[in-house]
Order: sequence, then C-alpha cells, then structure tokens
Amino acid sequence: MALTKEKKVIGSVVITAERCKGCAFCVEFCPTHALKLSEQYNSKGYHPPILISRELCNGCDICGLVCPDFAIYGFMKKKK
Repeated sequence: MALTKEKKVIGSVVITAERCKGCAFCVEFCPTHALKLSEQYNSKGYHPPILISRELCNGCDICGLVCPDFAIYGFMKKKK
C-alpha cells in the first residue's frame, strides 16, 4: 500500500467592492473568521469586506451565499 501526499485545499474570495453595501453578512457568517470590513470606503460610501488571511479561508462560499448584492464569492483550489 503506497502512501500518497494529501493535497491541502486552500480557499480564496473574489470581492467586487463597488457592489457591496456594507451589510457585513459575509463577515458575520464566515465559519473561519477570514473576513473583516475594510476601513476604506467604496464609491457608495460603504466599507466592503477584505480577506484577513488566505490561510484562514477554506473556500466554502458561505460568504457568497449570504451576500444579498452578489459582491463576494469564495472558491477552493488545491495547493500543489
């Protein structure tokens, strides 16, 4: 029986800051606490989310599922 190296799944998010209305649902529902609201404003005057650390994100896309403005989505990719 040969042992194979397990590839670690890492995640990331794509944020469209201009769509964000600062509801913070993505931050509140992120199971790994990988997001926070930015101190910067978008053109609408809201604080969009930012990814705190790529290592924290597992790409589950709960942020995208709860976002009413479709301003964020998560995805998984395999680390080599």
